[in-house]
Amino acid sequence: MTMRSKLVLFALASGLAGCATPTVDSPERGVAAVNIPVVTSADFVFDAAAPGGRLAPGEAERLNGWFQGLGLGFGDTVYIDGAYGAPARTQVAQIAGRYGMLVQAGAPVTAGLVQPGTVRVVVNRRRAEVPGCPNWSRPAQPNIGNKNLSNYGCGVNSNLAAMVADPVDLIHGREGTGVSDVNAAAKAVGFYRSQQPSGAKGLQQVNTKGGN
Repeated sequence: MTMRSKLVLFALASGLAGCATPTVDSPERGVAAVNIPVVTSADFVFDAAAPGGRLAPGEAERLNGWFQGLGLGFGDTVYIDGAYGAPARTQVAQIAGRYGMLVQAGAPVTAGLVQPGTVRVVVNRRRAEVPGCPNWSRPAQPNIGNKNLSNYGCGVNSNLAAMVADPVDLIHGREGTGVSDVNAAAKAVGFYRSQQPSGAKGLQQVNTKGGN
């Protein structure tokens, strides 16, 4: 092959390389996890008879059973809607208190009108989960594109979604009250400093075989 033919081949290869489609950057190439928590929200409605502003006989038991069926707990918010009286609100609050819940003000908008003589209890449920996890859809090798594993972030973010008390905190932070309590802030530090280390008493002889 002559020198001229070599130059022609090099020019053709350079031209084809210049016409290649540019590589689109992938979010899986950074350090941020693609598998992140997703917060969902759903409203559950219970209409209870409350003539005269108080729950009718048997309605408290029905409401308690409804709470049990929902598995009322962390991540749920309880509201009361309708032209209810103070006694009905107190009764609902007492039942919700059995589950460690407080009745909040400002009920969300729900479908249908609240009929006269009834009280509407609304449970707003928010849940956080990482969809598609665990995700082993792509093998670890070969990894020509130098991307993160398909399961990257599933472990940490799934644990975070399971442990957070209020999933809304994953969407936006809470607003400050404008009041700071130094004693409250230092309480954890004071407790840590006042406790003896767990190994202060030295090693203990323990019988692991059981029996006398």
